[in-house]
Amino acid sequence: MLGFLGVMFCIAAIIDISPVFLFNDSIIRLVMNGVLVLSLLPMLNAGVGINYGLPVGIVAGLLGLCLAVNFYLKGLEGFFIAILLAIPIAVVFGQAYARLLNWAKGKEEIAGIFIGFSFVFIMNFFWATAPFNNPQMLWPIGGQGLRPTIGLSNFFGRALTDLWVLEIGDLKLPLGLLSFFGFLCLMLYLFFKTKTGRAMLAVGENESFAQLSGINIKLMRTLAIILSTVLGAIGICVYAQSYGFLELYEAPLMMAFPAASAILIGGSKGGKTFIMQVILGTYLFQTILILST
Repeated sequence: MLGFLGVMFCIAAIIDISPVFLFNDSIIRLVMNGVLVLSLLPMLNAGVGINYGLPVGIVAGLLGLCLAVNFYLKGLEGFFIAILLAIPIAVVFGQAYARLLNWAKGKEEIAGIFIGFSFVFIMNFFWATAPFNNPQMLWPIGGQGLRPTIGLSNFFGRALTDLWVLEIGDLKLPLGLLSFFGFLCLMLYLFFKTKTGRAMLAVGENESFAQLSGINIKLMRTLAIILSTVLGAIGICVYAQSYGFLELYEAPLMMAFPAASAILIGGSKGGKTFIMQVILGTYLFQTILILST
């Protein structure tokens, strides 16, 4: 795949498409989508499987973003407050999601698809009746119900993407965006070095051995699902500010599948997965998407 990517970069140069421009775009897309892919890691490492119920976490993040926009929060401060508002919502949603997946143990991926799809359609009723009052979010006729697409340019659109951009000629490195992604990767890496993180890994590697060692299997699975949901909420906040728009209603419906594709392309086999596989898979998937288009 890396060879194929190299060939496509060469062809782009031959037909006068700037490889530097494509590289700039690929770096932004790496982080823009990378946090969503990173959110799959805890559940994979805990043996729960790929989180096809990622829309549950995404909806929590969208709620945090909507609250921040409704309060007219702007800039980098508004972006981080949106994340802080989204995290407790994601914890509550993750707890409920974990209960459902623990009931469907052994069929988590199938259950996750149905839960994610159902949750998106249930939330459509909320988006249509939510008591927000910022006119920039509401339908212009009637003044009630959120629009399917809400622009973030007047609030915190690209607040993180445009932070600390290093320009070397035509090359642009979004150091703020990369630093934030690196920080999340480091925190997750350090978490798996803790006693709880190692117990979670043990559950994913051999559940029977973990149980004999006195590890609470259900608790570890629940923590992994909540952590994945929280990271999914943060991921959509990063995605939306970079994209410049907030998309509601059926927009989150299929977002789990590109994330799952990226982590599988990175080398995950559905079991223990490493952060480097997340980074590699996301870069390959998103860059091939850019170049092929």
